Amino acid sequence: MLNRRDFVKTVAASAATATYGLHAAQPDAGRSYDLVVYGGTASGVMTAVSAARQGLKVALLEPWRHVGGMVTGGLSRTDVGRREVIGGMALEFYMRLGRRYNMMRHLHNVAWLPEPHVAESVLLEMLAGANVPVFHGHQLREKDGVVKSGGRIRSIVMTNGAGFTAAVFADCSYEGDLMAQAGVSYTIGREPISQYGESLAGIRAETPKHQFRVDVPAVDRNGNLYPEISPEPKGKPGDGDKRVQAYNFRVIATDDPNLRVPWPQPEGYDPKRYELLALMLEAEYKRLGDKLTFNEMVGIGRIPNRKADFNNKGAFSTDYIGKNYDYPDGGYARRKEIWDDHVRYVQGFFFFLANDPRVPKILQYEARQWGLSRDEFEDNGYWPHQLYIREGRRMIGAYVMKQKDLQTDLTKPDVIGMGSYNSDSHNVQRFKNEKGFAENEGDVQVAVKPYQIPYRVMLPKPEECLNLLVPVCLSASHVAYSSIRMEPQYMLIGHAAGVAAKLAIAANKPVHEINVKQLQTTLLDEGGVFEYNPIPQWSAIGKLAPKLND
Repeated sequence: MLNRRDFVKTVAASAATATYGLHAAQPDAGRSYDLVVYGGTASGVMTAVSAARQGLKVALLEPWRHVGGMVTGGLSRTDVGRREVIGGMALEFYMRLGRRYNMMRHLHNVAWLPEPHVAESVLLEMLAGANVPVFHGHQLREKDGVVKSGGRIRSIVMTNGAGFTAAVFADCSYEGDLMAQAGVSYTIGREPISQYGESLAGIRAETPKHQFRVDVPAVDRNGNLYPEISPEPKGKPGDGDKRVQAYNFRVIATDDPNLRVPWPQPEGYDPKRYELLALMLEAEYKRLGDKLTFNEMVGIGRIPNRKADFNNKGAFSTDYIGKNYDYPDGGYARRKEIWDDHVRYVQGFFFFLANDPRVPKILQYEARQWGLSRDEFEDNGYWPHQLYIREGRRMIGAYVMKQKDLQTDLTKPDVIGMGSYNSDSHNVQRFKNEKGFAENEGDVQVAVKPYQIPYRVMLPKPEECLNLLVPVCLSASHVAYSSIRMEPQYMLIGHAAGVAAKLAIAANKPVHEINVKQLQTTLLDEGGVFEYNPIPQWSAIGKLAPKLND
């Protein structure tokens, strides 16, 4: 399997960038653009395409081989929430997918659950249609990668020596490295309840979901903690911490024998790593018998063509709890260690279920009916090319979204789109409780009301930077971010970012001083949705339908 670092080394050695389905682009120090977008996530694609459609000269810089982030990296059953709040270019994307799957017999038939390779082809189609060059293998220099003066970013420099100047920059990466190097304030982890008065903030007193349903000892007969249990205490409920909700890989699997690749045994596989899982399965089988199925262990989310998007489910799952704390602020080498460790853990999880003799036979049989899909991620050993970075750095910007913005204070004068998915934080830690059993903490699943997202969430404080937009590592508390962090929201915020860049450049003003009414008018004209209506957004769909032929 060619890993991410090996690819970057290859790129650096050849002093060239291979584009994926677009024209070749050579590193060229001093390239000048109106807008430079760093991070080829789905949000980055929407930002770039939106700005290019507005007439800007745009460059999209992607550190690796693929565009789309999680949308093309395994998150096929994305958390949409109320579909009626999805508009603009996010809805256009799903409508284009509907056309690919021949679902356009009626305008409102969109494809919400695409295969990764189909999703990527649609994003590439949108980029090509807008004539946006994609510079693959372009990673921000780890130090001194941002040149800034007079409160503005003047240029950025890549690890391969390429330099880019622009009037406006957008950081659409999951890591927020451009934002951080630009000197913009950010935070990591969970705020205490006291900071913003959020009842869901901080360490949770109780975590009822994705919790152990049976008592599983945290230590062996010698008093040693089992693997994957933290030696640190839980902490005081309501206090803040720097712990980060769990990452995983959203694995695309199939039960089609013609496509199925057996679960790979990861390098350095040690079944003792899953001792806690074995103990849990033993106890669960005593409780449930043959009702303990593979679907009880893995969230099997069906997608087209006999495939499924496997998610976390239950107490011990693909979520690698407590092993990502260093990732957001980590250097590139440390992030690689964490990334690779997640690969080994998740691959080992499936290999264990399919092969270890301690796994109940009925569950093991089911696990063996599934495997990786040989027509997905073909250049990465059929393994997803994107780690699910559910949360990393969060900007402390011009306005911080909070719990109240999801539940009570639902409208905003500078609305650019809407969110609706519940507050969804995955578990943050696993520890030994006072009874000596394993316990998870941090999962939050609380409903919200459809709420408006303000333009200000992607703006740094004006005194920190005047020409930067941050659609992904946006300004929100941990509680608010747990809802707004969904890919459709990232995309619609990216759509707004592209239009905002145009307005800022046209008026020769900071991004903070654009005409917001003009921004809103443009977004509405392009199918944006600012008000919740529990019926399909026919107006938005009608405005977007002609674009499908662009």
